[in-house]
Amino acid sequence: MRGLSVCFGIDQSPRANALADACRIMSAFFSRAIGPALILFLGPAAGFAWDYEGHRLVNQLAVATLPTNFPAFVQTPEARERIAFLSGEPDRWRNTSDLALKHFNSPDHFIDLEDLALYHLKPSTLSHFRYEFTAQLAVARAADPKIFPPIVATNDLDRTRALIGFLPWTITEYYAKLKSAFSYLKTFEEAGNAEEISNARQNAIFFLGVLGHFVGDAAQPLHTTRNFNGWVDRNPRGYTTNHNFHAWIDGGYFQKTGLPDPADLRSRLRPAQMLWPDDPKAHHDDVFPEVMRFIVEQHKQVQPLYQLEKEGKLSGEIWTSLPGRAFLGDQLVRAGQMLGDLWYSAWEQAPIDAYLRTQLLKRKNGINQSPSHTSVLNPKSSIEN
Repeated sequence: MRGLSVCFGIDQSPRANALADACRIMSAFFSRAIGPALILFLGPAAGFAWDYEGHRLVNQLAVATLPTNFPAFVQTPEARERIAFLSGEPDRWRNTSDLALKHFNSPDHFIDLEDLALYHLKPSTLSHFRYEFTAQLAVARAADPKIFPPIVATNDLDRTRALIGFLPWTITEYYAKLKSAFSYLKTFEEAGNAEEISNARQNAIFFLGVLGHFVGDAAQPLHTTRNFNGWVDRNPRGYTTNHNFHAWIDGGYFQKTGLPDPADLRSRLRPAQMLWPDDPKAHHDDVFPEVMRFIVEQHKQVQPLYQLEKEGKLSGEIWTSLPGRAFLGDQLVRAGQMLGDLWYSAWEQAPIDAYLRTQLLKRKNGINQSPSHTSVLNPKSSIEN
């Protein structure tokens, strides 16, 4: 599974951090004596928690970045837990064999940036629209089919083998959905009733949480490369070709070393800010360039990650594994920071829903409120009636 891989270290005093990490790893090593018994007691589901726990950490870190002028309802214990829980939602969509869902969901979690060159594309010139990009891929394949590996139909039941991933579009689209949710939330908070406000807040929480999953994926370098599960390109540096590498980074490393201390990671975050800090009042209808730049930056960490594995620094063994732990810690912090900035930007950029506001004010003033008048929550039905 292409899920998030995050076991993360600290970055303050190098000596203090090395000691703190060593203590945590030693604790994890000692706990192995009771680990098997604990797994038997908890049942097999306990072994699947690491990927999910990593995504939870990303969302929790993002919540910690939010400034006081962000909606306070997200800081309630119930909202914080819901946002953390929803970090795992897109991976839960993998739990059935429905091909339509696999076709829709699977490519959203990654983009193989190296493959853009096959299509004569590069990150800076990609269409910002998912379906235009898909058409670009199809045109390139039709123009020169010989340069692409053949696709065996029996291995492509979900029809995704001709795709190289939609991760930047997915983040951009969920950002837009969150911005829309904030737009009508602001409007209901101005002129709606308590039930409408509560429902709008729950919708916003859903998009906050789900967006977090994909930003977490983007900060995992293996989600940006065709070398996502062992090196498949020309390999003069002798990087691992082990097909368990992705699973090890996703969860095996955590199981051996233990999860990080969230407080250590929070200390490395700044308050969330607009994605455009030099021009915070400007109106932006497209965050694709910012999202793509973030993904390209994480892609630069692919070879350093493989180099750490080659040097034994991702083994999970005490002392030798500390550089790998620090590397993954950096990625977790980057994910939490970017996610907080996306959330904050969506809130600040969200306009009042002018149509909804007009309908709510009409309702408040008793205009057009006949028994047959439909809810302001469904403007299309209202117009048709």
